[in-house]
Amino acid sequence: MSASPILPDSVLAMLNGTSGASSSAAAATGASSGSSGSGSLNQLDFLNLMMEQLKNQDPTKPMDQAAIMGQLAQFGTVTGINQLNSSFANLSAQLVSSQALQASSLLGHNVLVSGSQAPLSAGGTLGGGVSVPANASNVTVQIVDGSGSVVRTMSLGSPGAGVTAFSWDGKTDSGVAAAAGTYGVFASASVAGKGQQLATLVSAPVSSITLNGSGGGLTLHLAGLGDVPFSAVQQID
Repeated sequence: MSASPILPDSVLAMLNGTSGASSSAAAATGASSGSSGSGSLNQLDFLNLMMEQLKNQDPTKPMDQAAIMGQLAQFGTVTGINQLNSSFANLSAQLVSSQALQASSLLGHNVLVSGSQAPLSAGGTLGGGVSVPANASNVTVQIVDGSGSVVRTMSLGSPGAGVTAFSWDGKTDSGVAAAAGTYGVFASASVAGKGQQLATLVSAPVSSITLNGSGGGLTLHLAGLGDVPFSAVQQID
């Protein structure tokens, strides 16, 4: 003699999230008094349904105790997953808030980001860095104007592996102040006896910070460079 099912199919469908017909399931079981009315079952609804099922079971077909425990375990698993998702959402919000607080301390500070162009203000300077590989020598930085002409060449020697900073005082090789505008920054070195182009970074002050919605992270607005993601910052001066 087979055991009767623990709950009607319509109720099981609701527990599994496959049906939104909460009113029909409650009517079928006669246990709608504990329903939250939101189209889903909570723990109290589930227990009420189970008690109604026990009270109205067929004496000739008693319910399977293993089936009852299995349904309880399934419901507990779903509830645990929902609580875990909620905990992760709260943790994510806290991490974003913490990141925003840390990023706010960057306002007014210079940061290094990857780039080969940077603005020069009238009478100002232009700073940046060069990513130098191991065994590099004769590291050279060239400043190029909008027409493609080299206006300044600076030698950094053999600084060793890592990011090596440089600063251009805004003057050409002839000692004349360069016009304000955007300039290209290019670096090269001799590595294992061969010439090689090197990655460059440019420095700019952080003027504002934007907290993006939906977990989009932070965006820094750098004076003269525009918006860059917080993850693009490689060094803070």
